[in-house]
Amino acid sequence: MATDVKEAIAKNPIEILGRLVDASNATLFGILEETEINVIYKPISGERPLWDFEEGSLAGREVAAYLTSEFMNFNLVPFTTLREGPFGLGMVQHWIDVDDSFEIIEFSQSNDQRLRSMALFDAIINNTDRKIGHLLPSKDGEIFGCDHGVTFHVEDKLRTVLWQWRGHTFSEEETAQLKRFIDEFQNWSDLIAELLTDEEKEITRQRVLELLDSGTFPFPSEDWPAIPWPPV
Repeated sequence: MATDVKEAIAKNPIEILGRLVDASNATLFGILEETEINVIYKPISGERPLWDFEEGSLAGREVAAYLTSEFMNFNLVPFTTLREGPFGLGMVQHWIDVDDSFEIIEFSQSNDQRLRSMALFDAIINNTDRKIGHLLPSKDGEIFGCDHGVTFHVEDKLRTVLWQWRGHTFSEEETAQLKRFIDEFQNWSDLIAELLTDEEKEITRQRVLELLDSGTFPFPSEDWPAIPWPPV
């Protein structure tokens, strides 16, 4: 994405055009003033409290997921930043115009390499809510993921519709990605800065070490539902 687009998303005033009513938290659709750039804005003030995540932390987790995707060269999350908006500080993310002709449900259960990368990414960030509807096929043929507010928990809470690689051995490239994360952990920790707690950062490092030790994609837990509900 061009630097000027990122700068606009980070700084330009947001005009709210509507709300995504199916979202559990306040999720607002808008356009950046003086541009034709659409964004999603999730103000912290509109976050619904959750029993297992610190109140007011979801927006920061969304930004942490984006930064992790970029740091590990997954490039799976639209540009996301934490900034002020019409209703206060919140997460602002570049809107993806999806390809409506895409058969997303059938695709979500395929062995497409783009989904395999998403599955590995979710295992690293401990995504508790990878639904089919959180997969965004762009008109340019890319696959993005959204809604990463419930990630990076210190307990193993991986829930996803992408279990088709469970137990599969990591490729050399995937292993190299994981090793690079460990080797450059401090750089990642500095990049994430105050978005996550020190404990959450350290548990993420341990999670990646466990993935490297197993050499395979994780299996679903037997202690709780492995697929979020509803899955779409």
